[in-house]
Amino acid sequence: MPPSSPSSRRRFLSQATFAGGAFFISSRLTSCGGKANGAINVAVVGLKGRGGDHLASYKKIPGVRIAAICDVNSKYLADEAARLEKEGLKVKTYQDYRKLLADKDIDAVSLATPNHWHALGTQWAMEAGKDVFVEKPVSHNVWEGRQIVNAEKKLNRIVQGGTQSRSSFAIREAVAWVQAGNLGKITLARGLCYKSRPAMKVRKTPLPVPAEVDRDLWFGPAPIVDIRRPRLDYDWHWQWDYGNGDLGNQGVHQMDIARWFLGETAIAPTAWSVGGRLGYQDDGQTPNTQLVYQGYEKAPLIFEVRGLPTAKDAGEGMDKFMGAGVGVIIHCENGHVLVPDYYSAIAYDKEGKEVKKWEGADNHYENFIKAVRSRKPAELNAPLLDGHLSAAICHTGNISYQLGEKKSIEEIKQAVASSQGATETLDRMLQHLQANAVDLSATPLTLGPVLKFDPAAETASGNAAASKLLTREYRAPYVVKAYPA
Repeated sequence: MPPSSPSSRRRFLSQATFAGGAFFISSRLTSCGGKANGAINVAVVGLKGRGGDHLASYKKIPGVRIAAICDVNSKYLADEAARLEKEGLKVKTYQDYRKLLADKDIDAVSLATPNHWHALGTQWAMEAGKDVFVEKPVSHNVWEGRQIVNAEKKLNRIVQGGTQSRSSFAIREAVAWVQAGNLGKITLARGLCYKSRPAMKVRKTPLPVPAEVDRDLWFGPAPIVDIRRPRLDYDWHWQWDYGNGDLGNQGVHQMDIARWFLGETAIAPTAWSVGGRLGYQDDGQTPNTQLVYQGYEKAPLIFEVRGLPTAKDAGEGMDKFMGAGVGVIIHCENGHVLVPDYYSAIAYDKEGKEVKKWEGADNHYENFIKAVRSRKPAELNAPLLDGHLSAAICHTGNISYQLGEKKSIEEIKQAVASSQGATETLDRMLQHLQANAVDLSATPLTLGPVLKFDPAAETASGNAAASKLLTREYRAPYVVKAYPA
C-alpha cells in the first residue's frame, strides 16, 4: 500500500502498482531539454513479466510514445499489438531485436528480457545509437557488466538500471541520515529475500520450443541445449545458463540498497556462500536457501535467500526477521534502520523505539526519460555503474556457491565462525530448514570457498575456476564485445 501521509518535501501521488518486485508511482514529467519539442519514441523489448510494467508506465508519461514492441514469441507480439491498438496505440512489431535496432525512428529501448540477454541487448542498443532502460540485473556475469559500463561512456548513451528503489527520495534521505552518523557506525548491512519459490515440475522429456518462438533468438548468447524445465517463461531464473537465482532476481534490489547504505563503490574483496536447493527435487540449479557474505572492510554485507515457507505444510506463509521478509536491515552501533519495501525506511534506537521515518518516491521511468531529454547522465537515479556493481556482488556470491562442496553442519559452522554476523545468520537458516523437515544428512548444504577479488580490476585472485565464471563462453553471433576502460 502507498504511504498513509504525503511527503512533507515533495508531492507523492498514491497510485502504485507492484509487479515482480518493482513499482510504478505516478507523477508528472518535468519539462527538460534535449528532444524537448518532440515525443521520445520508446520500444519495449520482452512483453511478459516486467515488460507489462514497462508498457503500463510509459503510457502514462507525457511526451513519450510507445513506438514499437519486440518479443521472440510471435504470439505474444501479435496479442500485445492487438491490445495496444484497442487503446488507440498503433505500434511497429519486431520478432528480431536486430531489426528493431535498425529502425531510425526509435530513440530508446526498454529491456525486459531474460537475464542472459540484458548486457548484450544493452550493448547492441547503444551501438545502434539508442538510449536504454535495462531491467535488473543489468548483466548475467561480472565481465559483461563492466563492458557495458565502459561502452556507455565511450558511446555517450543514457542507460538506466532497473533497480528502482534508487528513485525513492525517502530511502535516499535515510542513507544520508545513516551515513551522517546518526546511529553511530554501521556494523552490518543485511538483505533479505524470503519469497515463496515452489518446486518446478520434473520433465521426463525435453520441453519442445513452441513454433511461435524463434529458438535461436531466445537462447541468444547461451548454448542451445534441451530445456529440462516445465515452461519456457520465468523458470529460466533457476538455471545458470539464463538466470542468477533469487539472489540476482529479487535479491539484487535489496543488495543494491544495502550497498548504497554502506557507500561502497566497488565489489567486495572477499565473498563466500553457503546454501542449497533443498526441501524438494526438481530441475532447478540455483539455491532456494542461501547465505551470501560480502566481506567489505567497513562492514560486511550479508544476504539471505529463503524460498521455503515458515514450516513444512505451512502453505505460502514466509518467515520475517526484524520486521522484514523482502527488505533490508542496516545494523548500527546505536540502533538499526529497516527498509521494508521500495519507497520507505524506518530508524529504530537500541531499545527498538522508532525515532525517524521516511516515505515517498519519484517515478523511475520518468527519471530515465528526463535524462534522455537532457543528455545528462548525472540526472539518472540508477546509473548503469550502480546497476553493474550491485549485480556483480550477486554474481560473486553465486560463483562461490557454484564452486562449493557438500559439507556437514559442523564443518560449515567451523568455517564461518570468524565472519562477523555469519554464525547467527547460519543458525537461523538451520532452524528454518529444520522447521521444513529438511534432512541435512541426506541432502547436505553446499559450502562455497572464500573467494578473493581485486575490486579495482574485478578479477579473482588465485582461483582459475572463479575467473572462468566471471564471464561466459558466448555463442556467435551473440557476443558481448570488450570495451576497454
